[in-house]
Amino acid sequence: MNTHTSLARTEKARPIHIGDHLREWRQRRHLSQLDLAGDAEVSARHLSFVETGRSAPSREMVLKLAERLDVPLRERNVLLVAAGFAPAFPQRTLDDPALKAARQAIELVLKAHEPNPALAVDRHWNLVSANRMMAPLLDGIPARLLGQPFNVLRLSFHPEGLAPRTVNLGEWCAHLLERLHRQCEATADPELVKLYQDLKAFPIPARSGPLPADSVAIPFKMRYGGDVLSFFSTTMVFGTPVDITLSELALETFFPADDFTAQRMRRIAAELQ
Repeated sequence: MNTHTSLARTEKARPIHIGDHLREWRQRRHLSQLDLAGDAEVSARHLSFVETGRSAPSREMVLKLAERLDVPLRERNVLLVAAGFAPAFPQRTLDDPALKAARQAIELVLKAHEPNPALAVDRHWNLVSANRMMAPLLDGIPARLLGQPFNVLRLSFHPEGLAPRTVNLGEWCAHLLERLHRQCEATADPELVKLYQDLKAFPIPARSGPLPADSVAIPFKMRYGGDVLSFFSTTMVFGTPVDITLSELALETFFPADDFTAQRMRRIAAELQ
């Protein structure tokens, strides 16, 4: 066997030490050892020893450092396993009985937001659920783009998806890319990084210029029939989740940005009765 190939396989199979994980997250958060040690109320010397492998952290210390570094729950399990401990955070499917109350809360929020559109997405922006106001806005989009689960961001950028219907495509897609970039920085999720690169490859126009001085948020403006509907969006997440699936869910709710859109959405809702 080729020696270089053998070494490469050995390196790939070798588990990453807890200290390497911690250093990587600390650097991603732009913190010095002294900063993190102060935040976590441990000595900088001890933290240095943990990062270099000269000292083994306790389970409590791993969790404390992960909390101070705002490490996602999924990755906190990775840190625990790397330190020789069992994972602390479960990952259930949404149909698990333990998540019944959370699932009902999601559907309640989506329903209550009508006559305006709202949806729930997972950590990779795949659709989890939506209220009935989403369907009219997606009418006419090819069925192959709406297969379950479909990626909401890809649909927004796709030339056969929402892109041709988006009036302010440059501004809206730039906003989505910036938001996704922040998620990539915060989570280091390779699938999100790939999604970001894929979206950047779509032929999206540049921003047309600065927003008007009286703007309070970047709107999403879309053509619907002969009208232009204008929305601003908000994001809701569960405040204190200890389940990985729940921690990675987000509810995207859209509110009318003008009176015309509010009235039009009420008429659309009435037509769905």
